[in-house]
Amino acid sequence: MRQRARFRATPKDGVAWVTGASAGIGRAVAIELARRGYRVAVTARRESELAALAAEYKNIFGFPGDIGERAPMAALVHEIEAAHGPIALAFLNAGVYFPAEAESFTAALAWRTFEVNVGGTLNCLDPLLAAMERRGRGQIAINASLAGYGGIPGSAAYGAAKAALIAMAEALKLTHDSTGVSFQIVNPGFVRTDMTAYATHFHMPFLMEAEQAARIICDGFERTGFEIAFPRRLAYAFKAARLLPYALFFPLMARATRRARPRRRVN
Repeated sequence: MRQRARFRATPKDGVAWVTGASAGIGRAVAIELARRGYRVAVTARRESELAALAAEYKNIFGFPGDIGERAPMAALVHEIEAAHGPIALAFLNAGVYFPAEAESFTAALAWRTFEVNVGGTLNCLDPLLAAMERRGRGQIAINASLAGYGGIPGSAAYGAAKAALIAMAEALKLTHDSTGVSFQIVNPGFVRTDMTAYATHFHMPFLMEAEQAARIICDGFERTGFEIAFPRRLAYAFKAARLLPYALFFPLMARATRRARPRRRVN
């Protein structure tokens, strides 16, 4: 089947939807999109934070919800489109990192990480993709992480969940290149947020502010590339390390992340 030109949304095409928008990268991206002329629907569990954001920006509208709930997410997508028109651009950003996984591995914590980061994204994708396919156009960006490139100490569940999102976005892009729905993956490095504030067990090189990250992400939405990875020096280093044989990869990562070691349990 002949491949269509990649769709890139503009404010005149419809509303933008940002999940995990009550704080951090999601909040900053919602504000940046609003500044670029979009009407922005924002979703998160913290209703008061969304209300405060909507009160500050006249073209931001709060739609509280929990991405972990499948049926309510389907209803929410319908509610957004009924109120503000078609979702032309979606940034599926909501996710979690539990610093406790740096202390020890537990199945409960790992499952919770996957349920939110992967399962929550699926719950949003299902109704969103169906709506965009009916219209024959749309743009979806999924927020993953440079941690999804390879194993990092203290990040077994988080890194694996982000790797799953990267693979999912790749597959969806290949599947939907001919449908008019375009996919992107966002792979940030370290961004100063509530999440990184608790991750004190390892060094965070090239740490940047959420507002700077939002500008890079929104610039990426406007370009035709599939991946939005930043900061570039860190992204290139991760990509290069992933190409190494394991005999070189493991010693290199061990040195680079020497502070990210699980602390010994004290019974």
